[in-house]
Amino acid sequence: MARGKLRIYLGAAPGVGKTYAMLSEAHRRVERGTDCVVGFVEHHGRPRTEVMLHGLEQVPRRELEYRGAAFTEMDVDAVLRRAPAVALVDELAHTNVPGSRNAKRWQDVEELLAAGIDVVSTVNIQHLESLGDVVEAITGVRQRETVPDEVVRRADQIELVDMSPQALRRRMAHGNIYQPDKVDAALSNYFRPGNLTALRELALLWVADRADEYLKQYRSEHQVSAIWGSRERIVVGLTGGPEGRTLIRRAARLAEKGAGGEVLAVYISRSDGLTSASPKELAVQRTLVEDLGGTFHHVVGEDIPAALLDFARGVNATQIVLGSSRRKAWQYVLGPGVGATVARESGPDLDVHIVTHGEAGKGRGLPVARGARLGRGRIIAGWVVGLAGPAVMAVLLNTVNLGLANDMLLFLTFTVAAALLGGLFPALASAAFGSLLLNYFYTPPLHRLTVADPKNIVAIVIFFGVALSVASVVDLAARRTHQAARLRAESEILSFLAGNVLRGETSLEELLERVRETFGMESAALLERAGDVEPWTCAGRAGFGPALERPEEADVDMPVGDHMALALTGRVLPAEDRRVLAAFAAQAAVVLDRRRLQEEAEQARALAEGNRIRTALLAAVSHDLRTPLSAIKAAVTSLRSDDVAWSEEDRAELLEAIEEGADRLDHLVGNLLDMSRLQTGTVTAIVREIDLDEVVPMALVGVPEGSVDLDVPETLPMVEADAGLLERSVANLVENAVKYSPPDRPVLVSASPLADRVEVRIVDRGPGVPDDAKERIFEPFQRYGDAPRGAGVGLGLAVARGFAEAMGGTLDAEDTPGGGLTMVLSLRAAGSAAAAEAGEAGEAGETRETRERVKAVAEPERQAS
Repeated sequence: MARGKLRIYLGAAPGVGKTYAMLSEAHRRVERGTDCVVGFVEHHGRPRTEVMLHGLEQVPRRELEYRGAAFTEMDVDAVLRRAPAVALVDELAHTNVPGSRNAKRWQDVEELLAAGIDVVSTVNIQHLESLGDVVEAITGVRQRETVPDEVVRRADQIELVDMSPQALRRRMAHGNIYQPDKVDAALSNYFRPGNLTALRELALLWVADRADEYLKQYRSEHQVSAIWGSRERIVVGLTGGPEGRTLIRRAARLAEKGAGGEVLAVYISRSDGLTSASPKELAVQRTLVEDLGGTFHHVVGEDIPAALLDFARGVNATQIVLGSSRRKAWQYVLGPGVGATVARESGPDLDVHIVTHGEAGKGRGLPVARGARLGRGRIIAGWVVGLAGPAVMAVLLNTVNLGLANDMLLFLTFTVAAALLGGLFPALASAAFGSLLLNYFYTPPLHRLTVADPKNIVAIVIFFGVALSVASVVDLAARRTHQAARLRAESEILSFLAGNVLRGETSLEELLERVRETFGMESAALLERAGDVEPWTCAGRAGFGPALERPEEADVDMPVGDHMALALTGRVLPAEDRRVLAAFAAQAAVVLDRRRLQEEAEQARALAEGNRIRTALLAAVSHDLRTPLSAIKAAVTSLRSDDVAWSEEDRAELLEAIEEGADRLDHLVGNLLDMSRLQTGTVTAIVREIDLDEVVPMALVGVPEGSVDLDVPETLPMVEADAGLLERSVANLVENAVKYSPPDRPVLVSASPLADRVEVRIVDRGPGVPDDAKERIFEPFQRYGDAPRGAGVGLGLAVARGFAEAMGGTLDAEDTPGGGLTMVLSLRAAGSAAAAEAGEAGEAGETRETRERVKAVAEPERQAS
C-alpha cells in the first residue's frame, strides 16, 4: 500500500490561524469530492474555528479516564476502519493521555500515513524538538510537548501560516484566541511583541531552510546547472595564503547585507600541488569561517578555475570572492591567472569580487609546480615545436652555412623543447625528423638520403641518441613531478581528514559528505552487514539517491573489511584515486566504531549508575530500614511478654516508639518509591492553579511544634503546580532544614512573588553547605558531611528537586545571610499561566471543560493527601 502524504500548517505562535487554514483546506477538498474526515480538531472555544467544523464528518473520539478525570483523544482504530482519503489531525506535538494507543499524536499520524491515508496537521515552531532551548531563551517557557524535527522534515508539504505580531496581539485583545480573563496576562507575558517577532523570524528561517533543501534536491534530480539566486550564497576561494582571512571577513560582511546570507569557504587542492598552502594557515581560516557562521570545504580539482565555478554552481551560489593575485608582473606571461579566468567564465548569473589585500603582487612563497599530467594543449605544442621547428630551421639554414656541428645543435634545441613541452613521443618524432633533415640538406651527398662520409653517420647517430636521452629524462622528470605533486595533494587531504577525526569534529554523515564533495560524486553511503549471507544495511549516507541495497549497485565500491563497504554514485573513479578513497573508507569505519563505542559507553554509564543506586539502596535497606524495624520488633516483643507487668507510662512509651518507627519506615519507603518513579520517568504532574497558603501548611504536619515559622501571605498569586508533588517537596525540604537547624532557631518557610514566578524559601540556621557541595546534596543517597546513617538514606532533597522539575519549577540551594542554608523553590505564577497555556496547554488539546474536571477531581485528592 502506498504511503499517505503529510501536509503541515506551521505557525510561529498560537492563534495565527493554523487550524482555521487546515479546516478551510478541508472544505475545499470536500467540494472537489475528496473523502475527508476530522480525526481530531480542537477549536479551544474560538467561535470562528468552531463554525469551520460544520459540514465536515467527525470521527467520534475515544474517551479515557486518568486519575479520576475523563479525557478524549483521537480514536486511531476508528479512523483506520473508516479509511478516508484525507484525515485532519490537529496539534501534531500533542502528548496523549496515558493509556492511549501511542504516547504522542505524531505517532498516531505515522500509523495513518502507513495505512495510505493522507493527513493534514498543524504544529507551532516552538514545539520542534531542536528549537526547545532557543524558544525557552526567548519566551522563558520550556515546551514540554515536542515533535522530532525529522517528522516535520519528512512532510510532503509545509505551509507557513504567518501573521504580524501587531495583528496577532489585536486578535488576542479582541478575545479571538483566549478568554477575556486570560488576555491581559497573555499580552504581558508570552505574547509580548519581542517574543512574537523572534518566534516569527525563527519560523521564517526554518521554513526557508526547508525550502532550500527541496531546491537542492530538485536541482540535483533535474541536473540544473544554472544558478537560481533564491538567496545570497557567497563562495570564498582560498589558496592557503595569509590573505584568506581578509577574504573571509569581507564575504561575511557581504552576507550580512542580505537576509539569510551564507558563506562557503572552499580550498581547491589541485593534483599538481597548487602552491605553497600552509596547513596551519588553512586550519586557522577554517576556524575563522566556522566562527562567523560559514562552512569550510576541501575539493580536489585538476583545473582550479573550473573546479571553483563547478563548486559555486553546485551549491547555487550567487557571488564569488577572490583575492587579488599574488603574482609578480612578469608571471602574467604564463597566463591570466585564476581570478581573471573565473571572472571571464562566471557568466551573467554569478558575480565575482576581486578583493585587494596586503599580499597582492608580492609573489608566492614557492614557485608554482609544473603540471602533474601533460594536458592536451602542451602535447599539441610539443608536436608543433618538434616538427614545425626543424622545418623552419632547415629553411633558414639554407640561406647561411654554419657548419654541420652548429646545424645539429640548433636542431637538438627543438628536440629538447619538444620534450619539455610534449614529453617523450613528440621528442622522438622531432629527433627522427631532424635526423632526416640533417641527412638530406647538410651531409654529402646533398639532397639525397645517403651519407658518404662515415664521420657524418656517427654525428647523426650521436645526435639521435642525445635527443632520445634528453627526451627520456624530461619525460621521467615530468612523471616524477606528477607523482610527487599528487602525493602532496593526497597528503593534504588525508592530513585534513585525520585532524578532523582525531579532534572528534567529524560525524559519520559529515565525513561521508566530505568524501562526496572531494571526489565530486552525487552520493556516498557506508553499508554493512552482519554476515556473508545477511542483507546490507546503511550505517550512514550523504547526498541524494545513495546506493542502499548492495555495494555492487554503486559506481564505486570500496570494501572495508569483510562486511563493510563504502559505496559512491555519480561517476567511475580512476584507479589512482582509489588509494585516497581507501583511506576515507577506513576513517569512516573508525568513526562508525567510535560512535558505537560512545553509545556503549553511555549504556555502560547508565548501568553503572543503576548499579550504584542499587548498591546504595541495599545499604539503606540493610541499615536505615532495619533500624526502625528492630525498634518496632523490640517494642512489640516487650509488650507481648508475660514476664513483665508494664505500667501505663511504659506501655505508652513503647507504643510511641512503635509509632515513631512506623512513621520513619513510611517516610523512608515513600522516598525510595518516589526516587524509583523519578528514575524511570513515570512521574506525571497534573499542573493546575493552586494557592500556596493552602498547600504549604499541610506539608508541615508532623514536624515538631515550634520548629517552623510560616510566612505565606494570602495575597500571593496562585501558582501552576501539582498539589501532591508540591506538598511532598516542601515536606522533604522542611524535614531536612529542621534536622540541621539548632533547636532554638526555628526554620523559616516564606513565600514571595518575583517577576512572573513565586519563590518558596525554606531558611535554616544550621552549619550551611559550601558552594562546591551545593549541587552534590541533590544527588540520590548523598548526605552532607558526617551525618549518621540513622539520619536517612539521602533521598529527600533528590526527590524534592525531581518533583519540582516535574512541575516545571526549579530548586536551588543558597547561603543564608548570617549562616545556614536556604532552599529556594521557584514555581510559575498563575499570572504567567497565559504564557504557559499559549505555549503548551493551549496547544495540548485540553478543553476548558476538561481542565475544570481535573480541578474538581484533584481538589479532594489534595485534601486527602
